[in-house]
Amino acid sequence: MTEAKFILEVDTLNKSYGDNTILKGVSLTLEEGEIKVLIGPSGGGKSTLLQCINCLVAPDSGTISMHGKEINLKNKKDLYQLRQRVGMIFQEFNLFDHLTALDNVTIALRKVRRMDKGAANKRAMFELEQVGLGDKIELYPAQLSGGQKQRVAIARALAMDPEVLLLDEPTSALDPELVGEVISVIKALAAKGMTMIMATHQISLIAGLARNVLFMENGIIQEQGSPKELLGAGKKTRTQGFCDRLSDLDGEGS
Repeated sequence: MTEAKFILEVDTLNKSYGDNTILKGVSLTLEEGEIKVLIGPSGGGKSTLLQCINCLVAPDSGTISMHGKEINLKNKKDLYQLRQRVGMIFQEFNLFDHLTALDNVTIALRKVRRMDKGAANKRAMFELEQVGLGDKIELYPAQLSGGQKQRVAIARALAMDPEVLLLDEPTSALDPELVGEVISVIKALAAKGMTMIMATHQISLIAGLARNVLFMENGIIQEQGSPKELLGAGKKTRTQGFCDRLSDLDGEGS
């Protein structure tokens, strides 16, 4: 049997802030087209892990490799290339309030990719149309709903052609009635084969999209496996217990 070739490998990441240890030797691998879902209680290290993978936060130790090549985390060129290849979607959208939806998507294309304005606008309009916002390109963030803002953020990330997309609780800042539109976009990305690691508390995303579920608590991946292995009928895993509590809070039952 041929050994799987991983698009991304994270090996023994550690991160502390003073005496507070956030990540304790976290490792994971990701194949092309795979979707891993991170779940677990708040403060367990999920957001910090995603930020360390993208090197928005520098890990204290450990390695990150893409296609078998270790990234030199102290080399600016390597970091620059990593951040282009690994896109990030945040909880709070992180849009520029003074820019239109179109300009929020084009700014990285023009500043980082050095694309001319016409080409950048064309690519940005394509991505905005893909997330259902082709008629909102001239609106500013203050004129958009939370779900629309998150879809602009997704379009911005996709415009950079990432190989891997990291999503940090992409629906947590949304009103319940707006969650569905963002979930629809994420499911469409999955159908197209986008490689993703997503931290979420949305049961429909956990059970419906994940190839592997990673239960993270106290800076450690405590359990991992397929949804069937961890969430199947009669399973008494910590993951199942956590998801049952989420379902109760959402009023969905168990």
